[in-house]
Amino acid sequence: MSCTYKLNEDVRHQPQGPQGRAATEPPMIYTIVQHMPIEADGRIRYRIKCKSKNIERVVTEDQLSYSQ
Repeated sequence: MSCTYKLNEDVRHQPQGPQGRAATEPPMIYTIVQHMPIEADGRIRYRIKCKSKNIERVVTEDQLSYSQ
């Protein structure tokens, strides 16, 4: 599997609420800082860093979209 997003690329992260429900907060812009190992179920993961706050997180590719 190949990664959709490249290092240092800006992406939009849509946070999820409890049990995967849609969160009420708006999506934020993050930068891809690292490609992580692929999960056992085949999902691609990334370490991302927020551009406006001091937040880093690891997310799966399905939680990201291109920043416009």
